[in-house]
Amino acid sequence: MKYRLLGNSDITVSEIGLGCWTLGGLNWEDGRFSSGWKPVDIDEAKAAIHYAIGHGITHFDNADVYGNGAAERLLADALGSENQSVVVSSKVGWFSGTALHAYESGHIIHQCEQSLTNLNRDYLDIYYFHHPNFGPNDCYLDEACLAMNRLKEQGKIRLIGLSAYSQRDFSRLIPKIEPTVVQSWAHCMDYHFIAPNSPLMQLCKKYTISFVAFSPLNQGLLLNKYSSSNPPSFCDGDHRSNSEKFRKENLQQAEQGIEQLNAEFGDLSQEELVRLALQYVLHHEHVAGVIPGFRDLSQVAMHCAAADRPLNGTEISAIRRAFKSQQ
Repeated sequence: MKYRLLGNSDITVSEIGLGCWTLGGLNWEDGRFSSGWKPVDIDEAKAAIHYAIGHGITHFDNADVYGNGAAERLLADALGSENQSVVVSSKVGWFSGTALHAYESGHIIHQCEQSLTNLNRDYLDIYYFHHPNFGPNDCYLDEACLAMNRLKEQGKIRLIGLSAYSQRDFSRLIPKIEPTVVQSWAHCMDYHFIAPNSPLMQLCKKYTISFVAFSPLNQGLLLNKYSSSNPPSFCDGDHRSNSEKFRKENLQQAEQGIEQLNAEFGDLSQEELVRLALQYVLHHEHVAGVIPGFRDLSQVAMHCAAADRPLNGTEISAIRRAFKSQQ
């Protein structure tokens, strides 16, 4: 495993980390919209985390809304005595509790304290704004920034992070929030955030910011797990049940790209597809790490097998050709 520095801080993370959204199980946003994942086997999840630590993974990404605290508590239980030796992040923003808006300063401070309790820690290494919606005309932005900086001054958080979903939102918010780390999706089928000289990468260079990529496997589409001729269905409470990602046309695009890679390199095993996907994202400048999700030890074993196996120029070019039409 290799490690990379986060921005201008003294914190390093393993190039390959783990995203913990799946640990929260089934969930609903405002009691209406599916926002979780199919439940995981707790023993399997713990075994996967133990394996990850044993193979050099030091970065675990969580959030208050993942199972409304369940994912944080499960991670803490699994980490045990290793809790203080790894980098743990959490996020605030999607769970608003009884607050009018999740970015009210009081709510941010309350949720940080609750996440610390759930995670059995005295501080969070990274605390992210989970989304870019700071209310009409960003009316909560100033107080949210003050709350985050107060938590940092108190030693409750080490670094401030920002998760967002458009170049425009990053451009609007980075100069105000001044995060050390930013986060969004990046994978072979959509790498516009991390493309050389993209607006976000220019901001990362200007402000010395690191990028952490979630969904580097495009939620499994890049692993040839699903068939466009028989699109998967998911139960209520699993966010994939209302995701356009798993519609036939998107599955076809993934299949076409993988077919082109197989034609060039021979039939690729799932382990090799994992390596290509993770290392493709890690190839880009300003990327500090990838945080694929996981459900069991076998998945984490494939993630770890991709470590320290960077892509050569031929492989990079082949991936870009295979998915070029989708950019």
